[in-house]
Amino acid sequence: MGRPNVGKSTLFNRLIGSRRAIVGDEPGITRDRIYGTAEWRGRSLRVIDTGGIVPEDKALIPVAIFDQAKVALEQAAAIVLVVDGRSELAAPDLDLAQRLRRLGKPLFLAVNKVDAPQLEAAASEFHRLGIRDLYPISAEHGTGVAELLDGVLPVVPADPSVAAEVPEENDTEEESPAPAAAPQSQESRIAIIGRPNVGKSTLLNALSGTARAIVSPIPGTTRDAVDELVERQGVRFRFIDTAGIRRKGKTKLMAEKLSVIMARKHLEAADIALVVIDATEGVTALDANIAGYAHESGRSSIIVVNKWDLAGSAQPGDRASHEWPADRNLYEQRLRESLKFLGYAPVLFVSALSGKNTERIFSQLELVARERRKRVSTGEMNRFLKTIDMERARVPAARQVKIYYLTQAGVSPPTFILFTDRKVKLHFAYERFLENQIRRAFGFAGSPIRIKVRASK
Repeated sequence: MGRPNVGKSTLFNRLIGSRRAIVGDEPGITRDRIYGTAEWRGRSLRVIDTGGIVPEDKALIPVAIFDQAKVALEQAAAIVLVVDGRSELAAPDLDLAQRLRRLGKPLFLAVNKVDAPQLEAAASEFHRLGIRDLYPISAEHGTGVAELLDGVLPVVPADPSVAAEVPEENDTEEESPAPAAAPQSQESRIAIIGRPNVGKSTLLNALSGTARAIVSPIPGTTRDAVDELVERQGVRFRFIDTAGIRRKGKTKLMAEKLSVIMARKHLEAADIALVVIDATEGVTALDANIAGYAHESGRSSIIVVNKWDLAGSAQPGDRASHEWPADRNLYEQRLRESLKFLGYAPVLFVSALSGKNTERIFSQLELVARERRKRVSTGEMNRFLKTIDMERARVPAARQVKIYYLTQAGVSPPTFILFTDRKVKLHFAYERFLENQIRRAFGFAGSPIRIKVRASK
């Protein structure tokens, strides 16, 4: 915990050993709760990074950050208040320390940015906060962090059953074991992607049934990726709410630029992308670019048309002045025309705010996850080739190469290898024909299909 820009996220990254949280000189970069796991002296510690707290600030975002931090405080077995050792003691520090002392939980003071021996003497000034356990540290260089962890370790419960009470959130490195009675299922990672302000965080909250992510009408509210594990009927989904992706020229603040880079990174680590479209604005050129990221990276995709309850409400002069139809069939037809390369992706019309139709997302996710991992035997593929021989002959581009046999070489995404008489790049029309025929015979709903050519000689 601590005020903005005192180095909480730098300390968090140092503890968990990875650059999980975005770090920069701009105050207020972290907003949502971020979870990670630290290993120290054979013990596993779940660490929660919170946004910078300014207790008396009544603006929308600071209040939402404070609410998120209060959830973290309820879950915590110990609290580390971080202050900036290079600045003078400020009234917000005193106020926050007083609030934390009232909680009655073990409280530690980390005086950060003490990078030189001469600064250690100044750190004693912070004893005025009334916190006995004070540790001068440099989160950036790691100085003093070991002593801080040694101080915290004795007050944190060692019993795994106590630690398991903390929800499994935001930690991609280690997971609490499932109950012995329930079989362990494969976890699907789902990235929620889209432009700023299309309702990604609202959708995460609706799917998880919690106020997990901060929601506001201000575009770009989410910066760090926020994830939440949801288990339904033994099936595990880890939803990752990413920052809204903007055009390069539209991102001015360093934190915004980093958040877009992190959004792309988390998309590439996911299995499935929920591509969120604002129903009132329709598919824009930026929506198509974002959907293209998912397609090119080999992620399975589901298109989620959010705010469907407001469809047709755009006024002349809005960004959607070319108002999209309120009829679902016509809307989907137009959407398919705009996103032709995602013809394999299911389309769902939902309202994340009211929760309408969001339950349908889970059944589609189960289907798409299953199809993404489907494997077809070589025997089945070659029987399939024989059934389409006559149709192949009608495709002019098919004459460029003779296919001996076809096999599936991989899953996630489904990848097929054509063994041919010579090494050539397939004509796009022939490749599209083969992909359509494979989908007609075997499905692979929601997943891109990769086809590679290998000369049999």
